[in-house]
Amino acid sequence: MPSLKPKVAIIGAGSVGSSFAFALMQSGLAREITLIDQNDKRAQGECMDLNHGVSFVQPVKIYASGFQGCEGADIVVITAGAKQEPGQSRIALVKANVDIFKTILPLIINHAPEAILLVVTNPVDVLTYVTLKISGFPVNRVLGSGTVLDSSRFRYLISEHCKVDTRNVHAYIIGEHGDSELPVWSNANIGGMVLGKYCPVCSKECDNKGELANIFEEVKNAAYKIIDAKGATCYAVALALVRITEAILRNENSILPVSTLIREYCGIDDVCLSVPSLVNSSGVERFLRIDLSEEEQKQLKFSADTLKEIIQTIKF
Repeated sequence: MPSLKPKVAIIGAGSVGSSFAFALMQSGLAREITLIDQNDKRAQGECMDLNHGVSFVQPVKIYASGFQGCEGADIVVITAGAKQEPGQSRIALVKANVDIFKTILPLIINHAPEAILLVVTNPVDVLTYVTLKISGFPVNRVLGSGTVLDSSRFRYLISEHCKVDTRNVHAYIIGEHGDSELPVWSNANIGGMVLGKYCPVCSKECDNKGELANIFEEVKNAAYKIIDAKGATCYAVALALVRITEAILRNENSILPVSTLIREYCGIDDVCLSVPSLVNSSGVERFLRIDLSEEEQKQLKFSADTLKEIIQTIKF
């Protein structure tokens, strides 16, 4: 039986995968959603729970399956992997999750050779690079969720500080989705006005730099605080994944800071990290070579070098 279109396959029925399935179901973007997990009972239970709510959303078919469920998928979203423990850095996860990817990627590729692969598992930049190398897919069809969530956290905290609607804040976190990420203050703006000129708080605060530094620290440490408090992050990342999926399925040409292969930019080459990129039905059409301050360029290069050191320890 042919797949319904659009179709999204989700690998991993843990907190992130199941939360994404729920958010995707509510969005109405997909007509078919399949949930794949080594714990088939868990996947079956999640799908049963989701299906009991389909009368409240747009028509959608939701079911659990083996990797054959990837057949006909427009996007395969990979959330499977070892769980990040309280106090554990994303980088500490790398060995266990690379081993998992070496097992599951050939199965995904066998059943979905034409799909776009969206990597979510941490450390996402390293695993996006691993997925690109193992799959042999074109660069545009392999992307990571990157700093889409980090940038949303950034925009929220700026909006709270400046007392303005989050949707009117335009600002990015780039680089690694992790400890070496950096804020692009030089391009941050509200309604086309640079942050310092718009913000009624910043214009009165004598310690403006300190306030902004605190905002970034809150962004960088957000995941650790949430994991410490409740064990995992799931809701906001699910919405971030819906946003990326929407840009692909609707061919939006949206600018999103997803993780993609970077070539010859700010002295960086052959590493996956996040910069604002044009996302449409082909995946990542191109990344934007945005103007960065000298300090931001140094920080981005440091982030790339940090990731490269880890990648060089991986045996493909």
